[in-house]
Amino acid sequence: MDVNIVVLGTESVGKSALTVRLLTRRFIGEYGDIESIYSHSFLVDGREITLNIWDSPYSEHSPVETSLFEKKVQWADAYVLVYSICDRASFNAVSRLIQTIKSAKTYLNTEKVPIVIVGNKRDLHHRRTVLSEEGRLLALNTNCHFYEVSAAENYHSVLTVFHGLVNRMKDIKPTTKRPLGLKGIVKSMFARRRTDSF
Repeated sequence: MDVNIVVLGTESVGKSALTVRLLTRRFIGEYGDIESIYSHSFLVDGREITLNIWDSPYSEHSPVETSLFEKKVQWADAYVLVYSICDRASFNAVSRLIQTIKSAKTYLNTEKVPIVIVGNKRDLHHRRTVLSEEGRLLALNTNCHFYEVSAAENYHSVLTVFHGLVNRMKDIKPTTKRPLGLKGIVKSMFARRRTDSF
């Protein structure tokens, strides 16, 4: 079973740290704001699951690349939206992003996808500006799931986020094959990058 997951969040919330923690069990603190696609396989109840994870930077200030965003929406089976518990603006961005994804899904006439909200940097609770209750309330109001984790301190909480997502999806049978596979997405990403550099 293949599951396509898009990880989104504003700069410095730890989305790449979260993704790499899942893939390598190691914590690496510093990343550039780059777009990456990873593939990771593991066994769940004797069944091989392959996660294709698109770690994608998100900025509300840069012009939205609509066609690329639509491709992400089309491609994704699920979303992991990350904010930092120390950054109120990143939490507000996740709130708006949920609405954007749901609107795009409706516009593209595609099925609903699971969305997980992740409050990261739990280890920095002394700098907290977003309460756990606010994250839970946002998840409740938007029909999403919620986790609060520390990618820096705990591999198992990160694993729980992704395994929880897969568990909710493994009984969903894909109705039609998506027109845009992983290779198509990678090609469109790099084609866009090349044109951006001119």
